[in-house]
Amino acid sequence: MIRVVLPAHLRNLARVTGEVRLDLEAGDGEVTQRLLLDALEERYPMLRGTIRDRASGQRRAFVRFYACEEDLSNDSPDAPLPAPVATGAEPLLIVGAMAGG
Repeated sequence: MIRVVLPAHLRNLARVTGEVRLDLEAGDGEVTQRLLLDALEERYPMLRGTIRDRASGQRRAFVRFYACEEDLSNDSPDAPLPAPVATGAEPLLIVGAMAGG
């Protein structure tokens, strides 16, 4: 069971409260960002295009991923997520970055 914490505006869009829990079957035993986001978008199709670009699949510029007190935003989408995230001990946080002056 993977735990995902979405920012408030995406929770509202997906009509969920609290964190999202996803059951993932990783064929090779490794849970990756891509696998997790594919499952999230399959379960909540209204989120397609909000976290990743629909055409390229790249993370949107003002979206960040955090887990285990680490910024995973620039990691490869196919890199394994930290073990505590893969086991559900820690959530993956999806955060809307802030910018401005």
